[in-house]
Amino acid sequence: MLSSDTITAAAAALDHAERTRVQTALLSLSNPDMTMDDAYAIQSAWMKEKLAQGRRQIGWKIGLTSRAMQSALNIDIPDSGVLLDDMVFEDGATIPADRFIQPRIEAEIAFVMKHDLAGPDVTVFDVLDCTDYITPALEILDTRILRVDPATKKTRNVLDTISDNAANAGIVTGGRAMRPSEVDMRWMGAIVSRNGVVEETGLGAGVLNDPVRGIAWLANRLAQYGDRIEAGQTVLAGSFIRPVECPHGTTITADYGPFGTVSLYFE
Repeated sequence: MLSSDTITAAAAALDHAERTRVQTALLSLSNPDMTMDDAYAIQSAWMKEKLAQGRRQIGWKIGLTSRAMQSALNIDIPDSGVLLDDMVFEDGATIPADRFIQPRIEAEIAFVMKHDLAGPDVTVFDVLDCTDYITPALEILDTRILRVDPATKKTRNVLDTISDNAANAGIVTGGRAMRPSEVDMRWMGAIVSRNGVVEETGLGAGVLNDPVRGIAWLANRLAQYGDRIEAGQTVLAGSFIRPVECPHGTTITADYGPFGTVSLYFE
């Protein structure tokens, strides 16, 4: 287990990187013995600092839900991060050029909860019972940690990503809000275009075979730390496409067919 001083210093480095838009070094390189619990401890310390600065938690995000992304990082479980109030953007929003470092987007389904959801032993049926509605969503990813260390060429790993709030930076929701019983989310998908060119397509089944399973996983993981998904919170269930890079001048449109569209523009 990393020392409390090391955890605090890592959280401060991430916060400084986000504010200055200058990425910090790989935490996994400077702390080769760090564990997944250490990574979540760093994430928690950073989020506590943000809350102390006046931010408000509005929900959670789940990542690394697809087999392709898990294989790329040599893991077999998802990860999670925290959604804060200043991460919310309106459908069709313009993202200021100085807001993020290296933004990317993913297409997801957002769950908005009407009841608390607390593990252990949460099932998909519990998730459906506690969900108010679902809606198409885009997650904005950013990386406050270098993707590749320039000296060693070592790439960041899942511990770096978890520490970095699971790479979460923003959320955009749009399209139609639906009761979870109204749609088979395994077949709910999107055509994602960048500047009018289709970059990615995917279906909800790419998320653990059913996005509902990701919400159950999160509730059960949070229970290990005495936490829960609360009523009114939004949970991003995980992406069913690969991340799409969003350099300056990028317009993103995610077409969810009968469920509407979500879009945004990066200055």
